[in-house]
Amino acid sequence: MRMLLTGLALALAAPQDPPPPKAARSVHLWWDAAAGSEFYNEVRIDQSVPGSYFMVAGWNTGYFGIQELGNKDRIVLFSVWDPTKGDDPNAVPPEKRVEVLHSDPGAKIGRFGAEGTGGQCKYPYPWTPGERCRLLVRAAVEKDKTAYSGWFYRNDSQEWKHLATFRVTTKGSPLKGYYSFVEDFRRDGKSPGQQRRARFGPGWVRTLKDEWAPLTKVRFTADSTPLETIDASVAEEGFVLATGGETKNSTKLNASLSLPDARRTPPNDLPPR
Repeated sequence: MRMLLTGLALALAAPQDPPPPKAARSVHLWWDAAAGSEFYNEVRIDQSVPGSYFMVAGWNTGYFGIQELGNKDRIVLFSVWDPTKGDDPNAVPPEKRVEVLHSDPGAKIGRFGAEGTGGQCKYPYPWTPGERCRLLVRAAVEKDKTAYSGWFYRNDSQEWKHLATFRVTTKGSPLKGYYSFVEDFRRDGKSPGQQRRARFGPGWVRTLKDEWAPLTKVRFTADSTPLETIDASVAEEGFVLATGGETKNSTKLNASLSLPDARRTPPNDLPPR
């Protein structure tokens, strides 16, 4: 009995292997650009599975991209954070919450929590792999607040849709801190074995000098999930992000990637300001 108990104690004390990750590793591109009033970017999805978020146009107080939900529905998601800390949207005082100044009739406006709090807009759109999806964020500084407008181009009707405008206290900050990412939010243990892959760009920022500047340089990062099935690379006028499945890593984390020098033309069909 003593030997049995001793063996049991040793087994219990032995280090245990950590459980395998439930989600594919999140990967990011950090765009090198000056502060501005408009952020335009594009994405083409090469590979998607349910529970995927391809965030195209993020900045320091919000994010804007397209999702494939767990039920395979596809939507556009535009979100802006409250200036407060915490994860309970109901705990934020009304005067601190994101204000809704505009919403498209086809959009669903609500509040979100769990990873900060704020206002969000969900807009149904059946995007398809390989489709050129175009997104535009506009910022208008109003004293100590900033109003952010999210615009999405519908290829089926060939028109820009003004999905929502959210206003929030920012100390009068313009757009800055630009980034994109690919995220697996299904987190069921099987999704790390499935690849998510997208091509981001060409991207542009309208600077505070009212000049369009092309986005030609990024830095590649990822979250702390212990998986090596991640990658970033240069592709045509933009950059590829991939995670999960059979993804092979070719670019080191925190490495910078740059597009070759070329003459670039900003988009000329954006909605009037």
